[in-house]
Amino acid sequence: MSDGEAEEPGDNGGLDGSDEDDSTDGSGDDDSPNGTVVDGGAATGTEPEDSGAERDRAAGEVDLADPGWYLNRELSELAFQRRVLAEASDDRNPLLERAKFLAIVMKNLDEFFMKRVGGLKQQIAASVSGRTLDGMTPREQWEAAFETAEPMFERQDRCWRTEIRPALAEADVEVVDHGDLASDEQAALREQFETTVLPTLTPLTFDPAHPFPFISNLSLSMAVLTRRPGEDEPTFSRVKIPENRSRFLEVGDSRFVPVEQVVAANLDLLFPDVEIVDHAMFRVTRNAEVRRNEEVAEDLIEAIEGVLRERRFATVVRLEVAEGMNQRARNVLVEQLDLKPAEVVERTGLLDYRDLFELVALERPELKVENWTPQPHPRLANQSEEESVFNEIRSGDILVHHPYHSFEGTVQRFLREAAHDPDVLAIKAAIYRTAEDSSVIEALIDAAKNGKQVAVMVELKARFDEENNLRWVRRLEEEGIHVAYGTIGLKTHTKTSLVVREEGDSVRQYAHVGTGNYHSETAKTYEDLGVLTADPGIGHDLVKLFNFFTGHAMHDSYRKLLVAPENMRRQFRELIQREADHARAGETAHVVAKMNRLEDSDIIRELYEASQAGVQIDLIVRDICRLRPGVQGVSENVSVRSIVGRFLEHSRIFYFRHGGDEQFYIGSADWMTRNLDNRVEAVTPVEDEELQERLRGVIRLNLRDNRRAWEMQPDGSYRQLRPDGEPTVDTHAWLMREAKQPADSTEAADEPDVDFEDSLEPDEFYR
Repeated sequence: MSDGEAEEPGDNGGLDGSDEDDSTDGSGDDDSPNGTVVDGGAATGTEPEDSGAERDRAAGEVDLADPGWYLNRELSELAFQRRVLAEASDDRNPLLERAKFLAIVMKNLDEFFMKRVGGLKQQIAASVSGRTLDGMTPREQWEAAFETAEPMFERQDRCWRTEIRPALAEADVEVVDHGDLASDEQAALREQFETTVLPTLTPLTFDPAHPFPFISNLSLSMAVLTRRPGEDEPTFSRVKIPENRSRFLEVGDSRFVPVEQVVAANLDLLFPDVEIVDHAMFRVTRNAEVRRNEEVAEDLIEAIEGVLRERRFATVVRLEVAEGMNQRARNVLVEQLDLKPAEVVERTGLLDYRDLFELVALERPELKVENWTPQPHPRLANQSEEESVFNEIRSGDILVHHPYHSFEGTVQRFLREAAHDPDVLAIKAAIYRTAEDSSVIEALIDAAKNGKQVAVMVELKARFDEENNLRWVRRLEEEGIHVAYGTIGLKTHTKTSLVVREEGDSVRQYAHVGTGNYHSETAKTYEDLGVLTADPGIGHDLVKLFNFFTGHAMHDSYRKLLVAPENMRRQFRELIQREADHARAGETAHVVAKMNRLEDSDIIRELYEASQAGVQIDLIVRDICRLRPGVQGVSENVSVRSIVGRFLEHSRIFYFRHGGDEQFYIGSADWMTRNLDNRVEAVTPVEDEELQERLRGVIRLNLRDNRRAWEMQPDGSYRQLRPDGEPTVDTHAWLMREAKQPADSTEAADEPDVDFEDSLEPDEFYR
């Protein structure tokens, strides 16, 4: 899942069958006595007991600087990918949903190697030997990443070969080998190949007259060894499988052959009059950690364009080869791509599972999860076309929850209506990622055409979205709209927009502060929250923030917002410390934080110290978590769980009991160093009591989930929760059912085993 985000679904938004060695790699699907599935993959091999921390606890002192208290970031990321991969093996999921997760984890692991492993390889090349907080050097992390990922690749291939592919065949979606086709089917495919595929292929030979060909990132390639009569040694050629053709060619009704097998069966047409000695598939992954020095760049757009060019030719960080590849072909690739043996991964299944999305798109609803259409927001559903969204916001803040609430009917409507409202004077928006056909951008263009003052902050450094954002920058500038490209030394990650509206003799500010991007497509699969508000304090703060985007100086004080890198880190630490003070005074103290990633060492230290003081801490962390929960004397008051399912959990919610005067916040920032120190982020308080109850309900549902939830263990491994005879609590299913209730309905969603209303009772959090 990509923004890191991602993000992301898996930035799609966010996941094996048991066999004899599942107990070894921790990926088993068997129920344990307590109704869990155990993922035995730990995030590091160093535990506090092995690092001296156990002795400190026995002596009444805990050295929180000890590396054993912090899990490794890279290995924690791979632990998340194991949870995603487990969804592909979970036979409770529909078959094509399982195939989809196989594709998602492929995409996620590709990005992990491009970004994280690529960065580690750069550090090794630069002779960086410093240790991370958890005590590992770049080389140790690089070695551990490959060692940890290898069984995941094997598990992924095994899942395809022994589970999903056979099950698809039983469901009359058959992926067949070319050699198993009847002769007439092979003849028909040969004719199809000759007319539609062959013209797109370009064989590139490597010999004294031809340099080694450029291999593009993540492209599917075939290594072909050929020999002319009289030659002793075969010659290496590379054939790129066309990316603009279907990966699976249909033969008959719902029978498909991988296109690379059709190419392999007809190599004589591509290499006539030579002996085809051998052929095998391969795939390279290139480093995406390519950056330019912004301080010396004369033009940020030019710098980003340079990054895109350099990324295309960046260092190779991984080579995937088909099992049994001829050693000569393998040696050529390793030598020419300058790889170490550890960077070569042998695959026994499809080399690129991302193309399974082609099968997922088949019209076979019985093999998929039920289609979900985001619903109208209950506060906006019954409005007539003449009624203004601004009137509704003025009557009280609106909490929107995607993908349960429609993005088009809430956030997009807010901006679209502002663009055409004659009383609106100005619109400002911060764009991190957006759709290729963004209606949000079109609304801003309409606003400018209608005479509004429009200012847009577009973050050009949003990884893998740079090209799309550059395109929108040019379009906005063509329409005469003022565009800020980013901030030197910082990424702008905040998801905020501001509408300035004239109302009578005064001017009122309306704002949206959210956790997710202004992206209509990801809003259908990413779980996110946002607040639409006319709160003067939030409006005042956003005016300051947008002035920083287009001006020069950042403000250091805000009325309500927590803004990184200015006051957010300090205020989050103070909020946690205050709960610890309440606990030391004998009061009930509670912190709940839902986020994508928990990585920052200072925040983790604060949480450890708060736990030691007696604060109850519930963390709902989808992805990376470097904190060790459940360690006696240090973190026994801390629980960590991860929700993995059809929607990518992407919202950030922060709750502090504050002696009964409860405080809720939502916003764009995780508790990561990059979010708190190196990005511009905004987190808003949620003060409306009805909205607080809604957030409380979402948290309680996450804490009660026994269908999508995994509980983290002190060593960094996870256990998947199972109902074990109890009623099933599935966060995504319940929130979908609730969203489909009519806006004026007071009835609970239909659930035969569990009272849905009770699950969202706001009187207390579930423990």
